[in-house]
Amino acid sequence: MNPYYFNPGYVPQQPDPYAPYYYNPYAQQYEDDEYARQIQIPQFQTLERRVRTLERQNEEQVREITRLSREVNRLNREINRINQEINRLNQSDERQTRRLNRLNQRLRAVENRLNIQFTAEDGF
Repeated sequence: MNPYYFNPGYVPQQPDPYAPYYYNPYAQQYEDDEYARQIQIPQFQTLERRVRTLERQNEEQVREITRLSREVNRLNREINRINQEINRLNQSDERQTRRLNRLNQRLRAVENRLNIQFTAEDGF
């Protein structure tokens, strides 16, 4: 256990007895902080400009994604409409095919009753 209550590795500094009374040991640190601030201000401004640029790009990308999303939705609606039309035409085609098949059966029945020979050249 440490009887001095200091962190290990920390050695307390004794003031210099020969230093003048008005000596401020933190003055150099303040000057160093001021110098660091002067260096950090351009870095901070550069970072702010970069953040603004990225935010502007982000907003543009959001607008573009929104526009593309609307376009995709519009295209999906158009595809659905076309699919419905295809289904309608397929159903109509099936009805007409069944009707033609029934007519062909009736025609063959009439041909058979009248002894008309069916040939493949007739197109049926």
